[in-house]
Amino acid sequence: MIHLFVDASAASAGSGPTYVRNVVPQLAARTEVRSTVLLSQELRREFCDLPNVTFVETERESGNVAVRFLRAQTRIPELIRRSGADVLLSAGNIALFRSPVPQILLSGNALYTSGEFLRDIRRRRHYQIWLDTKLKSHLAKWSVKVADCTVAPSKAFADEIGRWTGVRARAIHHGFDRDVFFNDATALPEELQARLARKDDELRLLFVSHYNYYRNFETLFRALPLLKKSIRNRKVTLFLTCRLEPGANPGSYRPEHAAALVRSLGIGENVVQLGAVLYQLVHQVYRSCDIYVSPSYVETFAHPLVEAMAAGLPVVASDLTVHREICGEAALYFPFNSSEILGDRIQSLAGGLELASQLSARGRQRSMDFCWSKHTDQIVALAKELILKSR
Repeated sequence: MIHLFVDASAASAGSGPTYVRNVVPQLAARTEVRSTVLLSQELRREFCDLPNVTFVETERESGNVAVRFLRAQTRIPELIRRSGADVLLSAGNIALFRSPVPQILLSGNALYTSGEFLRDIRRRRHYQIWLDTKLKSHLAKWSVKVADCTVAPSKAFADEIGRWTGVRARAIHHGFDRDVFFNDATALPEELQARLARKDDELRLLFVSHYNYYRNFETLFRALPLLKKSIRNRKVTLFLTCRLEPGANPGSYRPEHAAALVRSLGIGENVVQLGAVLYQLVHQVYRSCDIYVSPSYVETFAHPLVEAMAAGLPVVASDLTVHREICGEAALYFPFNSSEILGDRIQSLAGGLELASQLSARGRQRSMDFCWSKHTDQIVALAKELILKSR
Protein backbone atom coordinates (compact mmCIF):
# COMPACT_ATOMS: atom_id res chain seq x y z
CA MET A 1 0.00 0.00 0.00
CA ILE A 2 1.19 3.50 -0.82
CA HIS A 3 0.26 6.59 1.17
CA LEU A 4 -0.58 9.71 -0.84
CA PHE A 5 -0.77 13.17 0.76
CA VAL A 6 -3.08 15.39 -1.30
CA ASP A 7 -2.60 19.11 -0.69
CA ALA A 8 -5.91 20.56 -1.90
CA SER A 9 -5.85 23.52 0.47
CA ALA A 10 -5.86 25.98 -2.45
CA ALA A 11 -8.88 24.40 -4.18
CA SER A 12 -11.38 27.22 -3.75
CA ALA A 13 -13.04 27.92 -7.11
CA GLY A 14 -13.41 26.65 -10.66
CA SER A 15 -11.66 23.41 -11.55
CA GLY A 16 -10.00 23.02 -8.12
CA PRO A 17 -13.09 21.88 -6.18
CA THR A 18 -14.26 19.87 -9.22
CA TYR A 19 -10.99 17.97 -9.15
CA VAL A 20 -11.19 17.23 -5.43
CA ARG A 21 -14.85 16.18 -5.56
CA ASN A 22 -14.11 13.61 -8.23
CA VAL A 23 -10.63 12.32 -7.41
CA VAL A 24 -10.97 11.80 -3.65
CA PRO A 25 -13.77 9.19 -4.01
CA GLN A 26 -11.69 7.47 -6.67
CA LEU A 27 -8.74 7.26 -4.28
CA ALA A 28 -11.02 5.95 -1.55
CA ALA A 29 -12.09 3.09 -3.80
CA ARG A 30 -8.51 1.86 -4.28
CA THR A 31 -7.50 -0.66 -1.62
CA GLU A 32 -3.80 -0.30 -2.47
CA VAL A 33 -3.83 3.44 -1.72
CA ARG A 34 -4.19 5.30 1.55
CA SER A 35 -4.76 9.05 1.28
CA THR A 36 -4.47 12.04 3.56
CA VAL A 37 -6.30 15.04 2.07
CA LEU A 38 -5.69 18.61 3.20
CA LEU A 39 -8.64 20.80 2.18
CA SER A 40 -10.81 23.71 3.25
CA GLN A 41 -13.53 23.39 5.85
CA GLU A 42 -16.13 24.28 3.21
CA LEU A 43 -15.02 21.52 0.86
CA ARG A 44 -14.68 19.00 3.68
CA ARG A 45 -18.39 19.37 4.46
CA GLU A 46 -19.20 17.91 1.04
CA PHE A 47 -17.67 14.55 1.97
CA CYS A 48 -18.90 11.86 4.30
CA ASP A 49 -16.31 9.60 5.88
CA LEU A 50 -14.56 7.54 3.20
CA PRO A 51 -12.52 4.34 3.47
CA ASN A 52 -8.75 4.74 3.19
CA VAL A 53 -9.03 8.55 3.40
CA THR A 54 -8.09 10.85 6.29
CA PHE A 55 -9.22 14.46 5.99
CA VAL A 56 -7.28 17.36 7.47
CA GLU A 57 -9.11 20.69 7.46
CA THR A 58 -7.42 24.01 6.94
CA GLU A 59 -8.89 27.38 7.85
CA ARG A 60 -9.17 30.16 5.29
CA GLU A 61 -5.81 31.94 5.15
CA SER A 62 -5.57 35.70 5.50
CA GLY A 63 -2.77 37.93 4.28
CA ASN A 64 -1.24 38.48 0.83
CA VAL A 65 0.07 35.85 -1.56
CA ALA A 66 3.60 35.90 -0.20
CA VAL A 67 2.45 35.51 3.41
CA ARG A 68 0.13 32.60 2.57
CA PHE A 69 2.90 30.97 0.55
CA LEU A 70 5.41 31.17 3.39
CA ARG A 71 2.89 29.79 5.89
CA ALA A 72 2.19 26.81 3.66
CA GLN A 73 5.90 26.16 3.11
CA THR A 74 6.50 25.88 6.85
CA ARG A 75 3.28 24.14 7.92
CA ILE A 76 2.60 21.50 5.27
CA PRO A 77 5.94 19.61 5.51
CA GLU A 78 5.20 18.88 9.16
CA LEU A 79 1.72 17.61 8.28
CA ILE A 80 3.24 15.31 5.67
CA ARG A 81 5.76 13.91 8.15
CA ARG A 82 3.06 13.28 10.75
CA SER A 83 0.90 11.48 8.20
CA GLY A 84 3.69 9.12 7.15
CA ALA A 85 2.88 9.72 3.47
CA ASP A 86 5.11 8.38 0.67
CA VAL A 87 4.25 10.92 -2.05
CA LEU A 88 2.88 14.47 -2.11
CA LEU A 89 0.27 15.47 -4.69
CA SER A 90 0.25 19.29 -4.79
CA ALA A 91 -3.07 20.27 -6.34
CA GLY A 92 -2.86 24.06 -6.32
CA ASN A 93 -0.24 25.06 -8.95
CA ILE A 94 2.33 25.92 -6.26
CA ALA A 95 4.81 23.28 -5.13
CA LEU A 96 6.27 22.62 -1.73
CA PHE A 97 9.82 23.83 -2.21
CA ARG A 98 11.31 21.45 0.36
CA SER A 99 9.02 18.47 0.24
CA PRO A 100 10.01 15.64 2.61
CA VAL A 101 8.72 13.12 0.03
CA PRO A 102 8.65 12.94 -3.80
CA GLN A 103 6.21 15.47 -5.20
CA ILE A 104 3.73 15.48 -8.08
CA LEU A 105 2.67 19.01 -8.99
CA LEU A 106 -0.70 19.54 -10.66
CA SER A 107 -0.29 22.66 -12.77
CA GLY A 108 -3.58 23.92 -14.14
CA ASN A 109 -3.67 27.70 -14.34
CA ALA A 110 -2.99 29.05 -17.81
CA LEU A 111 -3.32 32.65 -16.61
CA TYR A 112 0.29 32.44 -15.46
CA THR A 113 1.48 31.93 -19.04
CA SER A 114 -1.11 34.06 -20.85
CA GLY A 115 0.03 37.31 -22.39
CA GLU A 116 -3.56 37.99 -23.44
CA PHE A 117 -4.72 37.92 -19.82
CA LEU A 118 -2.02 40.37 -18.74
CA ARG A 119 -2.91 42.71 -21.60
CA ASP A 120 -6.58 42.45 -20.71
CA ILE A 121 -6.17 43.41 -17.07
CA ARG A 122 -3.85 46.28 -18.00
CA ARG A 123 -6.54 47.58 -20.37
CA ARG A 124 -9.01 47.36 -17.50
CA ARG A 125 -6.49 49.11 -15.20
CA HIS A 126 -6.88 46.38 -12.62
CA TYR A 127 -3.29 46.57 -11.51
CA GLN A 128 -3.76 44.61 -8.28
CA ILE A 129 -4.73 41.50 -10.26
CA TRP A 130 -1.80 42.15 -12.61
CA LEU A 131 0.62 42.27 -9.69
CA ASP A 132 -0.95 39.25 -8.01
CA THR A 133 -0.77 37.25 -11.25
CA LYS A 134 2.87 38.19 -11.87
CA LEU A 135 3.85 37.09 -8.36
CA LYS A 136 1.93 33.82 -8.57
CA SER A 137 3.37 33.26 -12.04
CA HIS A 138 6.91 33.38 -10.67
CA LEU A 139 5.98 30.99 -7.86
CA ALA A 140 4.27 28.63 -10.31
CA LYS A 141 7.27 28.66 -12.65
CA TRP A 142 9.68 27.90 -9.80
CA SER A 143 7.28 25.21 -8.63
CA VAL A 144 7.48 23.37 -11.95
CA LYS A 145 11.26 23.40 -11.68
CA VAL A 146 11.42 22.01 -8.12
CA ALA A 147 8.69 19.36 -8.38
CA ASP A 148 9.72 15.80 -9.15
CA CYS A 149 7.04 15.67 -11.84
CA THR A 150 4.53 18.18 -13.18
CA VAL A 151 1.17 17.04 -14.52
CA ALA A 152 -1.04 19.17 -16.79
CA PRO A 153 -4.72 18.44 -17.53
CA SER A 154 -4.27 18.71 -21.30
CA LYS A 155 -1.54 18.25 -23.90
CA ALA A 156 -2.04 21.85 -24.97
CA PHE A 157 -1.14 23.14 -21.52
CA ALA A 158 1.64 20.58 -21.02
CA ASP A 159 3.25 21.93 -24.18
CA GLU A 160 2.78 25.50 -22.91
CA ILE A 161 4.50 24.59 -19.62
CA GLY A 162 7.42 23.19 -21.61
CA ARG A 163 7.80 26.40 -23.60
CA TRP A 164 7.45 28.49 -20.44
CA THR A 165 9.84 26.64 -18.13
CA GLY A 166 11.93 24.32 -20.28
CA VAL A 167 10.63 21.42 -18.15
CA ARG A 168 8.68 18.58 -19.73
CA ALA A 169 5.25 18.17 -18.16
CA ARG A 170 3.07 15.09 -18.44
CA ALA A 171 -0.42 15.44 -19.86
CA ILE A 172 -3.06 13.48 -17.96
CA HIS A 173 -6.56 14.49 -18.95
CA HIS A 174 -9.01 15.35 -16.23
CA GLY A 175 -11.99 13.04 -16.17
CA PHE A 176 -15.74 12.97 -16.20
CA ASP A 177 -18.06 10.61 -14.34
CA ARG A 178 -21.42 10.51 -16.09
CA ASP A 179 -23.10 8.50 -13.31
CA VAL A 180 -22.00 10.91 -10.59
CA PHE A 181 -22.73 14.04 -12.60
CA PHE A 182 -26.28 13.08 -13.55
CA ASN A 183 -27.09 11.12 -10.40
CA ASP A 184 -28.80 13.73 -8.20
CA ALA A 185 -32.51 14.00 -9.03
CA THR A 186 -33.24 16.68 -6.41
CA ALA A 187 -35.46 19.38 -7.86
CA LEU A 188 -33.93 22.76 -8.52
CA PRO A 189 -34.99 25.54 -6.13
CA GLU A 190 -38.29 27.08 -7.22
CA GLU A 191 -36.65 30.39 -8.10
CA LEU A 192 -34.29 28.63 -10.54
CA GLN A 193 -37.13 26.59 -11.98
CA ALA A 194 -39.04 29.78 -12.66
CA ARG A 195 -36.06 31.41 -14.34
CA LEU A 196 -35.46 28.32 -16.47
CA ALA A 197 -39.09 27.86 -17.50
CA ARG A 198 -39.05 27.55 -21.29
CA LYS A 199 -40.80 30.16 -23.39
CA ASP A 200 -42.27 29.37 -26.81
CA ASP A 201 -39.93 29.85 -29.79
CA GLU A 202 -36.90 30.50 -27.58
CA LEU A 203 -33.26 29.80 -28.46
CA ARG A 204 -31.52 29.08 -25.17
CA LEU A 205 -27.76 29.56 -24.86
CA LEU A 206 -25.77 28.54 -21.79
CA PHE A 207 -22.43 29.60 -20.34
CA VAL A 208 -21.35 27.97 -17.07
CA SER A 209 -18.80 30.09 -15.25
CA HIS A 210 -18.46 32.54 -12.40
CA TYR A 211 -17.64 36.01 -13.70
CA ASN A 212 -14.01 36.71 -14.48
CA TYR A 213 -12.12 38.46 -17.26
CA TYR A 214 -10.53 35.52 -19.10
CA ARG A 215 -13.86 33.81 -19.75
CA ASN A 216 -14.51 36.74 -22.10
CA PHE A 217 -18.16 37.45 -21.29
CA GLU A 218 -18.09 40.69 -23.26
CA THR A 219 -17.59 39.02 -26.64
CA LEU A 220 -20.57 36.80 -25.91
CA PHE A 221 -22.72 39.78 -24.89
CA ARG A 222 -21.83 41.65 -28.09
CA ALA A 223 -23.00 38.69 -30.16
CA LEU A 224 -26.52 38.82 -28.73
CA PRO A 225 -27.76 41.96 -30.58
CA LEU A 226 -26.49 40.41 -33.83
CA LEU A 227 -28.42 37.23 -33.09
CA LYS A 228 -31.56 39.20 -32.26
CA LYS A 229 -31.41 40.80 -35.71
CA SER A 230 -30.69 37.58 -37.58
CA ILE A 231 -33.07 35.31 -35.63
CA ARG A 232 -36.25 37.36 -35.62
CA ASN A 233 -38.74 34.54 -35.15
CA ARG A 234 -37.32 33.35 -31.80
CA LYS A 235 -36.28 35.05 -28.63
CA VAL A 236 -32.58 34.53 -27.85
CA THR A 237 -31.86 33.94 -24.16
CA LEU A 238 -28.44 33.53 -22.59
CA PHE A 239 -28.32 31.79 -19.21
CA LEU A 240 -25.36 32.49 -16.91
CA THR A 241 -24.44 30.66 -13.70
CA CYS A 242 -23.25 33.87 -12.08
CA ARG A 243 -24.46 37.35 -11.24
CA LEU A 244 -22.91 40.50 -12.63
CA GLU A 245 -22.82 42.15 -9.22
CA PRO A 246 -19.91 43.25 -7.01
CA GLY A 247 -19.07 40.61 -4.41
CA ALA A 248 -21.15 37.90 -6.09
CA ASN A 249 -18.22 35.99 -7.61
CA PRO A 250 -14.95 34.46 -6.38
CA GLY A 251 -11.86 36.61 -6.65
CA SER A 252 -11.58 40.34 -7.15
CA TYR A 253 -12.86 40.63 -10.72
CA ARG A 254 -15.07 43.65 -11.27
CA PRO A 255 -18.34 42.84 -13.09
CA GLU A 256 -19.59 46.42 -13.29
CA HIS A 257 -18.30 46.97 -16.84
CA ALA A 258 -19.94 43.77 -18.06
CA ALA A 259 -23.23 44.75 -16.39
CA ALA A 260 -23.05 48.20 -18.00
CA LEU A 261 -22.39 46.58 -21.38
CA VAL A 262 -25.53 44.45 -21.03
CA ARG A 263 -27.54 47.63 -20.38
CA SER A 264 -25.96 49.64 -23.18
CA LEU A 265 -26.56 46.87 -25.73
CA GLY A 266 -30.21 46.64 -24.70
CA ILE A 267 -30.01 42.91 -23.96
CA GLY A 268 -31.07 42.94 -20.31
CA GLU A 269 -34.15 40.82 -21.02
CA ASN A 270 -32.00 38.37 -23.01
CA VAL A 271 -29.49 37.65 -20.23
CA VAL A 272 -30.72 35.54 -17.31
CA GLN A 273 -28.34 35.59 -14.34
CA LEU A 274 -29.06 32.38 -12.44
CA GLY A 275 -26.27 32.85 -9.93
CA ALA A 276 -24.16 29.96 -8.67
CA VAL A 277 -25.83 26.54 -9.03
CA LEU A 278 -24.85 23.60 -6.84
CA TYR A 279 -22.53 21.26 -8.73
CA GLN A 280 -24.77 18.24 -8.16
CA LEU A 281 -27.75 20.08 -9.67
CA VAL A 282 -26.14 21.91 -12.58
CA HIS A 283 -26.83 19.02 -14.99
CA GLN A 284 -30.47 20.12 -14.96
CA VAL A 285 -29.43 23.56 -16.19
CA TYR A 286 -27.47 22.04 -19.10
CA ARG A 287 -30.41 19.90 -20.12
CA SER A 288 -32.78 22.87 -20.12
CA CYS A 289 -30.76 24.70 -22.80
CA ASP A 290 -30.12 24.30 -26.55
CA ILE A 291 -26.52 25.36 -27.23
CA TYR A 292 -23.45 25.65 -25.02
CA VAL A 293 -21.13 28.59 -25.70
CA SER A 294 -17.59 29.10 -24.38
CA PRO A 295 -15.89 32.37 -25.45
CA SER A 296 -12.83 32.04 -23.15
CA TYR A 297 -9.52 33.35 -24.45
CA VAL A 298 -7.45 31.08 -22.19
CA GLU A 299 -8.13 27.64 -20.69
CA THR A 300 -6.28 24.58 -19.46
CA PHE A 301 -9.02 21.94 -19.74
CA ALA A 302 -12.55 23.41 -19.53
CA HIS A 303 -14.70 20.94 -17.57
CA PRO A 304 -18.00 22.59 -18.62
CA LEU A 305 -17.31 21.64 -22.24
CA VAL A 306 -17.21 17.96 -21.28
CA GLU A 307 -20.31 18.38 -19.12
CA ALA A 308 -22.16 20.11 -21.97
CA MET A 309 -21.20 17.40 -24.45
CA ALA A 310 -22.33 14.69 -22.03
CA ALA A 311 -25.67 16.50 -21.67
CA GLY A 312 -26.10 16.45 -25.44
CA LEU A 313 -25.66 20.16 -26.11
CA PRO A 314 -23.99 21.20 -29.37
CA VAL A 315 -21.00 23.37 -28.52
CA VAL A 316 -19.69 26.65 -29.91
CA ALA A 317 -16.23 27.39 -28.49
CA SER A 318 -13.45 29.89 -29.01
CA ASP A 319 -10.74 28.56 -31.28
CA LEU A 320 -8.15 27.58 -28.66
CA THR A 321 -5.82 24.60 -29.03
CA VAL A 322 -7.12 23.15 -25.78
CA HIS A 323 -10.76 23.49 -26.88
CA ARG A 324 -10.01 21.56 -30.07
CA GLU A 325 -8.17 18.94 -28.01
CA ILE A 326 -11.17 18.46 -25.70
CA CYS A 327 -14.04 18.74 -28.19
CA GLY A 328 -12.50 17.68 -31.49
CA GLU A 329 -15.21 17.52 -34.15
CA ALA A 330 -17.99 17.91 -31.58
CA ALA A 331 -17.92 21.73 -31.67
CA LEU A 332 -17.94 24.75 -33.94
CA TYR A 333 -15.12 27.25 -33.36
CA PHE A 334 -14.68 31.01 -33.68
CA PRO A 335 -11.88 33.56 -33.04
CA PHE A 336 -12.27 34.54 -29.39
CA ASN A 337 -12.43 38.26 -30.16
CA SER A 338 -15.03 38.05 -32.94
CA SER A 339 -18.63 38.55 -31.85
CA GLU A 340 -19.66 38.49 -35.52
CA ILE A 341 -18.28 35.01 -36.22
CA LEU A 342 -19.59 33.77 -32.86
CA GLY A 343 -23.04 34.98 -33.88
CA ASP A 344 -22.70 33.23 -37.25
CA ARG A 345 -21.75 29.94 -35.59
CA ILE A 346 -24.72 30.09 -33.23
CA GLN A 347 -27.05 31.01 -36.08
CA SER A 348 -25.85 28.05 -38.14
CA LEU A 349 -26.80 25.73 -35.28
CA ALA A 350 -30.10 27.46 -34.61
CA GLY A 351 -31.10 27.10 -38.26
CA GLY A 352 -29.58 23.69 -38.91
CA LEU A 353 -31.19 20.88 -36.96
CA GLU A 354 -29.10 18.25 -38.76
CA LEU A 355 -25.84 19.98 -37.85
CA ALA A 356 -26.94 20.45 -34.23
CA SER A 357 -27.93 16.78 -34.05
CA GLN A 358 -24.57 15.70 -35.46
CA LEU A 359 -22.62 17.80 -32.95
CA SER A 360 -24.80 16.53 -30.11
CA ALA A 361 -24.14 12.89 -31.04
CA ARG A 362 -20.40 13.50 -31.47
CA GLY A 363 -20.28 15.32 -28.15
CA ARG A 364 -21.92 12.51 -26.21
CA GLN A 365 -19.43 10.08 -27.72
CA ARG A 366 -16.47 12.39 -27.10
CA SER A 367 -17.42 12.91 -23.44
CA MET A 368 -16.99 9.18 -22.86
CA ASP A 369 -13.26 9.51 -23.56
CA PHE A 370 -12.77 11.35 -20.26
CA CYS A 371 -12.77 9.24 -17.12
CA TRP A 372 -11.81 10.10 -13.54
CA SER A 373 -10.99 6.46 -12.83
CA LYS A 374 -8.48 6.45 -15.68
CA HIS A 375 -7.02 9.76 -14.50
CA THR A 376 -6.61 8.45 -10.95
CA ASP A 377 -5.01 5.22 -12.21
CA GLN A 378 -2.38 7.29 -14.01
CA ILE A 379 -1.72 9.48 -10.96
CA VAL A 380 -1.31 6.43 -8.71
CA ALA A 381 0.99 4.78 -11.27
CA LEU A 382 3.08 7.96 -11.37
CA ALA A 383 3.26 8.03 -7.56
CA LYS A 384 4.52 4.42 -7.53
CA GLU A 385 7.09 5.33 -10.16
CA LEU A 386 8.43 8.19 -8.03
CA ILE A 387 8.60 5.97 -4.93
CA LEU A 388 10.74 3.45 -6.82
CA LYS A 389 13.03 6.20 -8.09
CA SER A 390 13.50 7.60 -4.58
CA ARG A 391 14.71 4.30 -3.12
